[in-house]
Amino acid sequence: MQSVYQHLISLLFVFSSLHVIQLTEGCTCALTHPQDAFCNSDIVIRAKVVGKKLLRDGPFGTMRYTVKQMKMYKGFDKVQHVQHIYTDASESLCGVKFDINKYQYLITGRVYDGKVYTGLCNFNERWERLSLAQKKGINHRYQLGCNCRIKPCHYLPCFVTSKNECLWTDMLSHFGYPGYQSRHYACIQQKEGYCSWYRGTAARDKTTINATDP
Repeated sequence: MQSVYQHLISLLFVFSSLHVIQLTEGCTCALTHPQDAFCNSDIVIRAKVVGKKLLRDGPFGTMRYTVKQMKMYKGFDKVQHVQHIYTDASESLCGVKFDINKYQYLITGRVYDGKVYTGLCNFNERWERLSLAQKKGINHRYQLGCNCRIKPCHYLPCFVTSKNECLWTDMLSHFGYPGYQSRHYACIQQKEGYCSWYRGTAARDKTTINATDP
């Protein structure tokens, strides 16, 4: 049943946008800015994957990864501490594969019946591959923009239609994903409900960066 839930979520991501990418044969996901991935997830953690087990609970099975949680950024109201991550065993159903005992990962997902599920359509990345701005966003900036709407621009001309929108043009300027806005900008709500792109400092500045940075 859990595998069915994951597959349905993947399909919802597909049909929510006309601009999609095919990650593996049979798995297609809508392009998503990391901020949207953060805001739409129940759980966001940094963890090291230390083990895995194939659960024979359906035609393709479910892979259960055992993780050592380093830090939780979102989801305190859902799960106190994450020990296992579940995903479809088949990549064609958008199951994600993690290396064991190699890297720390940023893992995002949804919670069903107290269990954390993720997949290829979620934002999962090796921690060292994230930009400084993405790490800051995950730590606190993205949360400030969860009431904003990041509006993808696939074809010109593109316009914002409300004050809470930020125009996402990576698909135009970088011919793919991820692009510059994805790696270096967050869409933050400003005064009077207006949202705009925010980059912050490009390098570490002890006068502006607090001790809560990742």
